[in-house]
Amino acid sequence: MDSISIKVPVTVKAKLTEKLRTKMRTEMEEGISRAELELQQIGIQEKRVMQEAEQGDLTPQAIDNINMIRQERQRRMEYVEQTRVQLEELEKFAEGAEIIQGTIERQVEAKVGDDMRELMNVEILVEDDKIIAIRS
Repeated sequence: MDSISIKVPVTVKAKLTEKLRTKMRTEMEEGISRAELELQQIGIQEKRVMQEAEQGDLTPQAIDNINMIRQERQRRMEYVEQTRVQLEELEKFAEGAEIIQGTIERQVEAKVGDDMRELMNVEILVEDDKIIAIRS
């Protein structure tokens, strides 16, 4: 066998423009608002479960529910904190900075003697949803 078809990752980067900064800021702020609302709902749910537990026996199921609720609250609190940090970092980036948006996969034909690093190191640069460069 002299060749094989493989999938390799492609890094997708976006050039920071004011339009992208505004979009990212809005998404982050909406995510924080959603998480804060969920935290309020979790707090109400926790109070209800605690009241039920105080009225009756503290069954293993009630303890599991309380622990699960507390874990959910902790996850939401961590999300809010991380997103606020990301929001602060976003404001520090200069316009034109390249921000990693994620990865996609591409199919390549690898042959004996090919440079694997060359096959793997490919990235796409996007500006305002338009591909402006493909780099290898």
